[in-house]
Amino acid sequence: MNRLDEFRSSRKAMNGKIMELDHLGVKRFFNLDTNTYRDGALSGKNKELLGLVASAVLRCNDCIDYHLEQCAEAGWTKDEIVDALNVALIVGGSIVIPHMRHAVGTLEILEKEGNLKN
Repeated sequence: MNRLDEFRSSRKAMNGKIMELDHLGVKRFFNLDTNTYRDGALSGKNKELLGLVASAVLRCNDCIDYHLEQCAEAGWTKDEIVDALNVALIVGGSIVIPHMRHAVGTLEILEKEGNLKN
């Protein structure tokens, strides 16, 4: 099991536990998050790339992994994703570099799985 598989498993399990708390505010937030990435004036595909950039600037590796998977599923190529990560690097500065390293490692896993277009 690689680190991305561990992330997927942990995320699923812990999201289930969060939902078991049965808190209306938490459920509303999760629903808001889900609905935000649906097609609107911007496509859901574009919104996932925006989510990836924001996650890198905010330095959240879990969020980076989630959005990298969503970006790959939406059909973004590795080159397009790397170009977007460059925007995150410029906006966020050198503090983003460790998170870009993490993202590159995740991209390698997605490539090995055959889930990423070149």
